[in-house]
Amino acid sequence: MVLTPAAVGRVRQLLEGRGKPSAGIRVGVRTKGCSGLSYTLEFADERRPGDEAVEQDGVTLLIDPKATLFVIGTEMDYVEEKLQSGFVFRNPNEKGRCGCGESFHV
Repeated sequence: MVLTPAAVGRVRQLLEGRGKPSAGIRVGVRTKGCSGLSYTLEFADERRPGDEAVEQDGVTLLIDPKATLFVIGTEMDYVEEKLQSGFVFRNPNEKGRCGCGESFHV
């Protein structure tokens, strides 16, 4: 997994604004939506056994072991538009997405 400069900046901003030490941001997947899987992001207080660490430009992403196979080769970006902003995942393993963009399948 790689991060764009915009994603690095936003992750850094989130971690600095949290107000307490963090090991990084944990990326995972869960069953959700009409296509099956959805990405999850949460603050990580500590590194768990099996976490895969991605360190880039001074920020750390921890990949949940259950998500590793689903996110190999994924680019994480942060996009700001007029009516919405958020992280966007460009995953070469995706075979399709639902119409609303909430979930994907591999």
